[in-house]
Amino acid sequence: MPVNSSRHRLLGLPLLVLLTAVAGCSATDDGPSAAVPSPDAKVVALCEDLDEAVPPKVDGLSRKDPEPASKLTAGWGNPLIILRCGVERPPKMADPEVAEGRDADAVAGGVNGVDWLMEKEDDGAYRFTTANREAYVEVTVPAGRDSSSVLIDLAAAVKKAIPEGIAL
Repeated sequence: MPVNSSRHRLLGLPLLVLLTAVAGCSATDDGPSAAVPSPDAKVVALCEDLDEAVPPKVDGLSRKDPEPASKLTAGWGNPLIILRCGVERPPKMADPEVAEGRDADAVAGGVNGVDWLMEKEDDGAYRFTTANREAYVEVTVPAGRDSSSVLIDLAAAVKKAIPEGIAL
């Protein structure tokens, strides 16, 4: 009889570890996620400054950062308004159609001293990427939300943390 109880204890340990691992994974999979950019060290430092400068509320919505936690991403509301700092330059930023105002799905413009490229996504959301700054900052606004108030709320933080210039 002692041999059987040892075997059950040995089988129980791996099962307990597996259940704990599954429970741990499911707890973090419930929250919204955002891909974390991987810029160079100079841009990371600017993005960390931006993370400290962004307001606790955007468009009246409280901050709720996406997973995985990073100083390069921030979020507000539900569904999330997502900010990602240190993204790559969007291809449309160099498109002459956009520069000449001939692309209806990508428009350049400024809000409170920050220049943005606006791109409409297939699901009705809008993606805004800063222009003429030393780091590219991307803000995705879900469909149905007033994007102008989001950009107004973020403008002061972007101006404070990300200097004017050309991102490399």
